[in-house]
Amino acid sequence: MVSLTFFGADAQESVDSTGLSKRPVMAATVLEDSPVIDGDVLNDAIWQGVAAFGDLTQAQPNFGKPASEKTEIRVGYTSETFYVAVVCYDSRPDKLVVSDARRDANLDNTDAFLFILDTYKDSQNGFIFGTNSIGVEYDAQVDNEGQGNTNVNRQQVGTIGGFNLNWDGSWEVRTEVGDYGWSAEFAIPLRTLRFQPGKDWGVNFRRNIRKTNEVVYWSPLPVSFNINRLSLAGTLTGLDLRSPGNLKVIPYVLGQVSRDFTTADSKSDFRFEAGGDVKYSITPSLTLDLTYNTDFAQVEVDDQQVNLDRFNLFFPEKRPFFLENAGLFSVGNPGEVDLFFSRRIGIGEGGTVVPIIGGARLSGKLNRTNVGLLTMFTEEVAEAGIQQNNFSVGRVNHEFKGRSALGAMWVSKKGLQTDDDFNRTIAIDGKWGLGRKARLSGFYARSADAKESLDGHAFLLQSDYKWNNWDMKAAYTEVGEGFNPEVGFLLRPAFRKPEGFLMYHLRPKKEDAKILEYRPHVSYQGYWNFDGFLETGFLHIDNHWEFKSGTEMHTGVNVTTEGVLEPFEISKGVIVSPGTYRHAEGAFVFFTNQSKPISVNIRSVNGGSFGGTRSINSGTLRLRAGDKFNAAFTYLYNWFDLPGGSFSANVFRSQISYSFKPNMYLQGLVQNNTVDHLWAFNFRFGWLQRANTGLFVVYNHNLQDGGPLNNSFIIKYTRMIDLLK
Repeated sequence: MVSLTFFGADAQESVDSTGLSKRPVMAATVLEDSPVIDGDVLNDAIWQGVAAFGDLTQAQPNFGKPASEKTEIRVGYTSETFYVAVVCYDSRPDKLVVSDARRDANLDNTDAFLFILDTYKDSQNGFIFGTNSIGVEYDAQVDNEGQGNTNVNRQQVGTIGGFNLNWDGSWEVRTEVGDYGWSAEFAIPLRTLRFQPGKDWGVNFRRNIRKTNEVVYWSPLPVSFNINRLSLAGTLTGLDLRSPGNLKVIPYVLGQVSRDFTTADSKSDFRFEAGGDVKYSITPSLTLDLTYNTDFAQVEVDDQQVNLDRFNLFFPEKRPFFLENAGLFSVGNPGEVDLFFSRRIGIGEGGTVVPIIGGARLSGKLNRTNVGLLTMFTEEVAEAGIQQNNFSVGRVNHEFKGRSALGAMWVSKKGLQTDDDFNRTIAIDGKWGLGRKARLSGFYARSADAKESLDGHAFLLQSDYKWNNWDMKAAYTEVGEGFNPEVGFLLRPAFRKPEGFLMYHLRPKKEDAKILEYRPHVSYQGYWNFDGFLETGFLHIDNHWEFKSGTEMHTGVNVTTEGVLEPFEISKGVIVSPGTYRHAEGAFVFFTNQSKPISVNIRSVNGGSFGGTRSINSGTLRLRAGDKFNAAFTYLYNWFDLPGGSFSANVFRSQISYSFKPNMYLQGLVQNNTVDHLWAFNFRFGWLQRANTGLFVVYNHNLQDGGPLNNSFIIKYTRMIDLLK
């Protein structure tokens, strides 16, 4: 086992009773004058008057060792703005890796610098900011230390709690590359942040050094943790901050020409729309958002999926208005039992667009209590049988010391045209931190509607342990036969589910080992109905082989059980008969270093299924030319040979982007779904201004069965106006 004693930390550190270094402390400097934000730190007299720090420690590849390159970090602030300056010394600046120039581009595979700010000093919630050597803007919100953002389908959802990459703040960063390496200056208006005056902040800094595949931190972290682990962050002192006030208006105008070829006349339709949002900070930690005639034309389309079992598909939320503080409204088990799922607002069955009249959200923090209120009104869509509705959510969550909390939530959908059309869900939830290593958590919920419910309850009890290279979880989930959260998401109805997970992170002690980490693990989950019948059983035994080169391989075996009570059609004309089907299958995953100009990702599962066999394979080829051009070509091949017949269900996806500069890009997404005989084309041009506002030009074109289905051409301009600046 690798020792958890860290080296190279700041002088303020000592070792506590757990054997983990105490968290480092540093002070921010009050600046009389604002620095010029141009990326030049070394020649700025203001920054040279601020003390630098930055003894960073490797998390990988050589755990616990000092970083191979020097880093100097400086922090300062004025009454209006929080500043961070960094000098990333590099002995080979000609080898700096930049893989993508778009806003919020993944920084894992680039030379990059990131930091997290725990502005409430609650060890749970924070804001992440980052950049690479060409000045990309990267920001995100973290709640619950980033936990809860991977659902049972292993989809990175990121907007239903944990880590919210789609949050976009208004701030500025500039960089410079020289023979010393590279440097960056961040200027973050205090009105962009949510904080409590008079408190120290939690903080941690991370740097990626790609030529050696290093990930280094200022406040060292144990194996398997990342920068989201705010309870292990350091402390930023010397802050004397007051509310700067915050009132922003974000109007938009939109013009659209569209044509639907499925209608009798199939004439082109033109519409003009205008609307916008208002953002007002009642206190530095409590914000009111108002929206009118909300439109999301600039949002990227969903990735197409094919349903190869009996249960619901999950599509993540991407619309900006619903993303700020999204984790506050997340209660349940993400991707399986979500008590509130914002895609139910404004999106009907089958993806029908339901116009949003407007709404309001109040969210933030009062001392250690998180509060959230949301109400939205949607229009009638008569042809889809959708009436006017009001959606309302109330949320309160009080955090205690020691990673513990207790909360409650109320969710309502009310039809505005009849009195007997309503659905409500109420819930309580909590977590109890058992020191730094373990936690108990869970929720209990009930739903009610105008219909008779058999037993509208759901609950989850879960324990987890993550420390000393071990990652363990045990949980029990139950969803009653009458539980129906219409403003939530259920992967499947009415089940009892025990589950368990055990993983060990093993890192070779030899520094010259080619393997970075072995991750042997085993997991089990079983879904029983209320008659004691096993509907799904899944035992997974696997090992991940992560190499220091960035290549990774997974080799696993799945033992599956599928119990079918009623026949169902898995594909057109292919019926799965009732019975219990027990099978085994092999799973293989292989992917190479994505920071390279060419990389591949291969996934394959082959074995038995519903009395026959199945082969589920996908391959992705990624191409990169410098920092401007990125392309990914994915093919998903699914072949089933069952007693009821054989079929294939395949998806092709081509994603291409060209970044003229970090705030101007052109993206193309082409998808083909063989099940629906659908070709979908989506092209987007974005010229970004502050906080992901700006000019967007979007063209959509869909073909089905070889003929035109529909198309649209959209121009949207949105602008952020700071009325108090």
